[in-house]
Amino acid sequence: MTEASLSHRPVLVSEVLAALAVRPDGCYVDATFGRGGHAAAILERLGPTGSLLALDRDPAAAEWARAEFCNEPRFQFVQSRFSELASIVTERRLCGRVDGVLLDLGVSSPQLDDPERGFSFSRDGALDMRMDPTSGSSATDWLNRIGEMELERILAEFGEERFHRRIAHAIVAARRRAPITTTARLAEIVSLAIPTRQPGKHPATRVFQAVRIAVNDELNELRAVLPQTTQILAPGGRLAVIAFHSLEDRMVKRFMRERARGQELPLDLPVVGIPKGISLRLIGRPSRPADPEVMANPRARSAVLRVAERLE
Repeated sequence: MTEASLSHRPVLVSEVLAALAVRPDGCYVDATFGRGGHAAAILERLGPTGSLLALDRDPAAAEWARAEFCNEPRFQFVQSRFSELASIVTERRLCGRVDGVLLDLGVSSPQLDDPERGFSFSRDGALDMRMDPTSGSSATDWLNRIGEMELERILAEFGEERFHRRIAHAIVAARRRAPITTTARLAEIVSLAIPTRQPGKHPATRVFQAVRIAVNDELNELRAVLPQTTQILAPGGRLAVIAFHSLEDRMVKRFMRERARGQELPLDLPVVGIPKGISLRLIGRPSRPADPEVMANPRARSAVLRVAERLE
């Protein structure tokens, strides 16, 4: 067991188990396996006839799943993006039979703590940031070819960075001198470009978030998977989503509300029966980590859990 794996702490574990209403004989999907913290907790609640299917696109997560759950007959793992969820579930003849789906949208601690993955500015390493390092373009390749105006847009939209113009200009100027290949150099460029500091927050935080989202196409992945969850869930099945920043949380909130409200019609149009398109029922209020969990795991502080139930 590696030091990075030991450092991983899944967030809101008891809240997730309650949200999914895990039954001993149920069929569940953890579409963001990470290092298996939530998966292990679900398996503890399952009986001999229960099952858990897990997905993750990270090869390190796949290796961890094979090593830690190799003797668990109730467990299956598929290395894949979660945007392939419906096709994977359909292949296993589980579509419409799944009792709960979990999406934990955060970056796992082992990914953050490994400098060679390039997700964090806290340790110098190669600027990669890919969830799957074997496919797609690294953050280095992406940063050294993107146009300045497009970079401005992404920093503003994905990072909600108020100094997006200054930072984009500084990055483009710096890469003319030499390619940006390390996390330390990107963090330094951003730090020098920002005129003010937010107490308790590294100046490169929002930039690293924006670049990671762009490199992994994270918002389009989420946009693709959310409608698939209603296809695979059984009536009464639960969808639980943990988001860590406002862009993702707003998308999840909007999706759940739209599916709970159904088709909007003009106010003066008479409607008989239930509006079309209603497929979910909202369950409770959003959950956030309590103070003891945040103290034990500061990375949990921004987590928000939303839950909905599949209707007939």
